This record gives sequence, C-alpha cells and structure tokens, in this order.
Amino acid sequence: MTERPSRVAAAGQGSQPGSPAGPASPVRLSRVDRLLPVWIGLAMVAGLLLGRLVPGLDRALDAVKVGQTSLPIAIGLLLMMYPVLAKVRYDEIGVVTADRRMIVASLVLNWVVGPLVMFALAWWLLGDHPAYRTGVILVGLARCIAMVLLWNDLACGDREMAAVLVALNAVFQVLAYAVLGYFYLQVLPGWLGLEQAALEVSMWGIASIVLVFLGIPLVAGWLTRWWGERSRGRAWYEGTFLPRIGPVALYGLLFTVVVLFALQGHTITSEPLAVARISLPLLGYFAVMWVLGYAVGRLFGLTYARTTTMAFTAASNDFELAIAVAIGVFGVVSGQALAGVVGPLIEVPVLVGLVYVALWLRERVQWPA
Repeated sequence: MTERPSRVAAAGQGSQPGSPAGPASPVRLSRVDRLLPVWIGLAMVAGLLLGRLVPGLDRALDAVKVGQTSLPIAIGLLLMMYPVLAKVRYDEIGVVTADRRMIVASLVLNWVVGPLVMFALAWWLLGDHPAYRTGVILVGLARCIAMVLLWNDLACGDREMAAVLVALNAVFQVLAYAVLGYFYLQVLPGWLGLEQAALEVSMWGIASIVLVFLGIPLVAGWLTRWWGERSRGRAWYEGTFLPRIGPVALYGLLFTVVVLFALQGHTITSEPLAVARISLPLLGYFAVMWVLGYAVGRLFGLTYARTTTMAFTAASNDFELAIAVAIGVFGVVSGQALAGVVGPLIEVPVLVGLVYVALWLRERVQWPA
C-alpha cells in the first residue's frame, strides 16, 4: 500500500476530490495528516497558555482591527483559505451547478435544518442560561464560509462543489443573517411562549466580514489559477505550483487557532464549567448535521466526494461572524461572546475527527461512480 500525499502539504497530488472513491482504492494518511490533531491540539494549548500567561496579550490582539474584523485572525484565515481556493478548477464549476437538486438540498440543510437544530439544542440544554443560549443560536445561524474548505479538502471532498456552496452561503449570509437572528431570537420564541432576545446587526457589518474572509482569497485563488494555467499550463500548475503553496494552509490554520485561543485564553480557563455547558449543544449540533449531510448524500446517490462536501458544509459554522456579532451587540465580556468563542474550541477538534471518520467511510462503503 502506498502512502497518500498530504492533502494540506502536497496539494494537487494523489486522487482528485471529484473522482469516485470506493473500497478498491485504499487510502493511507501521510504522517502530516496523521499528526494533524496533535498540531491543532498543541496550537490550542499554546494559545490558551499565551492568553493566560502574557498580560494584556488578548487586548493587544483584539485592538488590531479593521472595522469589527480582527486583523490577526483575518491574516490566518486568508493564509489558510488561499491555497485551498487556488486548487479549485473553476472551469468545472458548471458541472456542479447543473445538479440543482443537490444545491437545493444543501441550502435547505444549511439555512432551514441547521438553525432549527441549533435552536432546539440551545433551548433544551441551555434553557436556564439566556446569554449562553443566545450565543449558541448565533453560532448556528452563521453558516461556514472559511474553514469548511480545509476540512473538505482534507477529507477528499469535491473542491468545485465546496466553492459553489461556500459562495452561495456567503450570499445568504449577507441577505438572511439579520432576518434569521430576529426570527430565532424574537419571533419563534414568542410563538412558543419562550423568553425573547433582541438582536441589532447591520447588513453591511455582515457583508464586510464575508468580503474579507471569502472575497479576498476567492479572487486571489481564481487569479492564481488563471495566471498559472495561462502561463505554464495545468500540468505544471497542479503538479509543481500547488504542492509548493500547499503547506501555507496548515500554517494559516495553526496560526488562526493560536490567535483565537490567545484572545480568549483567560476567559476559557477561568470558566471551565461554563465552557462545558456551552459545549453540549455544539457537540450535538456538529454530530447531527454531519450525519444528516451524509444521509442526504446517500439518499440522492451522490459520490463520496460530493456526499462529504454536503456533510461538512452542513456541519461547519462561520465562528468569526458569530463572535463579531456577539461582541458587537452584547459586549466582549458577555456570555453571548463566550458562547461564540467556545464554537471554534469545539468545532476544530470535532471536525478534524470527522475528517478521519469520512476517510474511514470512503474505504468501507460502496459509493456510486
């Protein structure tokens, strides 16, 4: 059995994510991929220790902003997303958009089922903690436009489908986040006789975050592929150039994790019971949505690559948007902001674990060609 090249460190090598996969094509993780949970765990610990032991570090990092967007986090996410978006074959996106049933199913999972699941779990498990409950609901409304590209790539998902779904989620994010926030925090609780919460967030505030975390790397990735293929050809671009920039995604991920946990290290370590309570609905949410994504993919007879993309886009969230909204509306030391911060604390290790579950299913389930 030959070792499969790392999806992060050797982009463009190995099997293509859009190709069918089944038991006949064994996959063995490279050393970098096998140790990814270790690197992320070390980055989380390093961030927590830095935030706890270095006086004023959290305030210094939080002060470096463009609008409501943390510049260090923005830099980390841009470094993480650029290599992934540079891998996308943009000339093949039309094949993805032609399958409207798949696109509609993904949008329903993301914008109807996902928020409802998080709403139900938040009220069930945090009914006695209004601030934490509201923060968790805000996380559920923020559909992923960033890290899902990396999880999808590591799990050998369909890059072109992921790019389309992320772009659609970005548009819906701008148009629907404030409306859905009003519905799930005021209208639906009112119908059910539950406590209501107010949410005031501008469409431009959401749009600016989406433009930074998706627009910049998307344009950079498209321009890079256009220039590379035009000047040197696809074989050179995918065989030589992509492997050279691939490790940048891993460095960006680890840097982002360190900064996130350094920003909130003191809060997280000083309130472990609160973190544990907030973790419960988040754990339930990630598991339920990922399983539902796989179930829908199997029901529709999708390939492994497309089913995997369906599952990861359904289970992931845009933690940066949720944190920015929670801080902007309720304050940096609020329970809502703490719930937003706990989001990536749980999502990062859980989604990394699900990458390995997906790769295990890839070898043990018969998938359509």
